[in-house]
Amino acid sequence: MNVLNYIYFILVGFGVLFSFLRMLLGPTSADRLAALDTLNVVLTGTIVFLALVFKNGLYLDIALVYGLLSFVETVLIARYLEGKK
Repeated sequence: MNVLNYIYFILVGFGVLFSFLRMLLGPTSADRLAALDTLNVVLTGTIVFLALVFKNGLYLDIALVYGLLSFVETVLIARYLEGKK
């Protein structure tokens, strides 16, 4: 791994940290849901980047399945919050 990969992982780590903090401290449920969706997008992108670094296409399949599951999770939680009002 070269220096750019380390910089990428440090920046992604900050993104995950800030999304996780917003998910814990968000004032409303909608803020928490948006932070969770952001966290899922960042993690999906990281899995795709790992596929590039390790030159392994299996990670792309994992990223696709994770992206689909996180989308379903976001939709289900949003529908639950919408019916809660």
